[in-house]
Amino acid sequence: MAAKEVMIVRPASLLIAAAAAVALPAAASPELAQKKNCLACHTVDKKIVGPAYKDIAAKYAGQKDAADRLADKIMKGGVGAWGQVPMPANPGVSAAEAKQLANWILSLK
Repeated sequence: MAAKEVMIVRPASLLIAAAAAVALPAAASPELAQKKNCLACHTVDKKIVGPAYKDIAAKYAGQKDAADRLADKIMKGGVGAWGQVPMPANPGVSAAEAKQLANWILSLK
């Protein structure tokens, strides 16, 4: 008769696994920004055509609705918040992708 193995799962193991699963979408955001062509006009730390992502994060820091507002702007585009160069709409970006990008941008310091 073969002995059965018993696997003991500790709460700390579950927390680490959960944290890793939550961290993955944020880590994927630079790749998503590249895939959605955001990096043609933006970089993390300096202005190209549009503002640097760190400048956007600083401008919206502490605003509780910032992620929703940025996600909306990512999808619909806009003009005037950063000068007169318009940001075009991005119809190829879903609401979930826009929210992921917005949360990533807001996480930058």
